[in-house]
Amino acid sequence: MRPEIENAQTLVVKIGSSLLLKNEALNHQWLAAMATDLAGYHAAGKKLIIVTSGAVSLGYAALGFARTGLTRDQMSLEQSQAAAAAGQIELAQGWRAALAEQGLAAAQILLTAEDTEQRRRYLNARQTLTTLMAHGAVPVINENDTVATQELRYGDNDRLAARVAAMVSADCLILLSDIDGLYDTDPTQHKDANFIDHVSHIDAHIEAMAGGTGSSHGSGGMVTKLQAAEIAQRAGCHMVLASGRDNAPLSALAKGARSTVFMAHDNPHSARAAWIAGGLQPGGSLHLDAGAVAALRAGKSLLPVGLTGLDGQFERGDCVALLDADGQEIGRGLSAYASEEAKRMVGLSSDAVHDTLGYRGRDEMVHRDDMVLHAAQSEKGQ
Repeated sequence: MRPEIENAQTLVVKIGSSLLLKNEALNHQWLAAMATDLAGYHAAGKKLIIVTSGAVSLGYAALGFARTGLTRDQMSLEQSQAAAAAGQIELAQGWRAALAEQGLAAAQILLTAEDTEQRRRYLNARQTLTTLMAHGAVPVINENDTVATQELRYGDNDRLAARVAAMVSADCLILLSDIDGLYDTDPTQHKDANFIDHVSHIDAHIEAMAGGTGSSHGSGGMVTKLQAAEIAQRAGCHMVLASGRDNAPLSALAKGARSTVFMAHDNPHSARAAWIAGGLQPGGSLHLDAGAVAALRAGKSLLPVGLTGLDGQFERGDCVALLDADGQEIGRGLSAYASEEAKRMVGLSSDAVHDTLGYRGRDEMVHRDDMVLHAAQSEKGQ
């Protein structure tokens, strides 16, 4: 077993819909074997959280969309949300029954992006999860597709699982899918593809290895898995990417099954910084000149004079991505100004900002205490 898993006290296990489903129905044999695996980890004293996909696919079958000739890709937002509502009942019942057979109590939690983005709701969700695990229960989490309003929210459960892992300060996140790890090129297209055993930092070279396709059931591909890995790494959480195709995949990992581990960073963010870095979706982007980037790297706040432009619409206090001159994201932060004000402040000195706005606001566009920077490319490597 990888030490990242063996030494973990709190584990988050994300399970893709392609593993849970067989012929558009729950694969109860696979689910029972997974519950047995989880019970073994639980008996060893590990706290467990499951992030599960599958509700939309189950609801797609339950509501008879296939009989009308409608494919998953053709469903409207309203149809997808209806399918999620119909399928979530069956999905939760399947997990409850499988875990109950192992003497484990399941607790269903449905989250939306807002639950990880709004600080108060974030803290409430974290406390609920912590309390459940303290009482020996296994939280079973899915995204609340039925009420999410932004194009079915994250669009995948990989990043949701990473945000949950960051939320509870998990030691390790295991992503089980229909792929057994990261390759330097698509192994289905290139038989000579090289397997990547571990990744310390995700840089442009690693990102280039990601393909853009997912499975027939799921909505995530390798790109979203790398995004999940970055969120986990910054929060001080290892991430293991492994295949779940066979029964008892956690047992297979314990016996040395192949997987890719994304190593946690040595200097994880504080709880608030982890929330900014991984718990928020940017509402817009701020473009910075080279001087501003250097100042931020030196621990300074972002001033309007360092702005060259911005994208998107956001309010005061919203998360924004910080982009360098090449358009690469170097960090994220909470904007002290709404986008309409920020547009008028681009490139201005603090005194000029006062004259332009007609009032004296904060000198900083993003204060250093409200900012999280990613590792510089020169610091990254495989």
